[in-house]
Amino acid sequence: MYCTNCGVARADGARVCESCGTPVKRYAATPHVENYLVHAILSSLCCCLPGGVVAIVYAAQVNSKLAAGDVPGAMAASRNAKMWVWIAAGAGIALAIAYAVLFAVTVAK
Repeated sequence: MYCTNCGVARADGARVCESCGTPVKRYAATPHVENYLVHAILSSLCCCLPGGVVAIVYAAQVNSKLAAGDVPGAMAASRNAKMWVWIAAGAGIALAIAYAVLFAVTVAK
């Protein structure tokens, strides 16, 4: 690591820069927020395209909001992505069941 004040290399565990005496700034770790991007892509391809696209949009917002420091916004985008993944999956399953019933009715006649 390097000192943010003078640019001299310093030890990782140092509390103060040995060269200039500036205290080392400590930053809190960014929490992990699931983005559900893979789930969104799969639900878009396999289940319901419109709902999956909405899920992809929300999933893509999670990492950029985390990088900007907007943790509550990232968590909200993550919840919305998860919700739209479930909506797309449910719509895809409902359409598959409706198609199977329609196929069974037409074959039975």
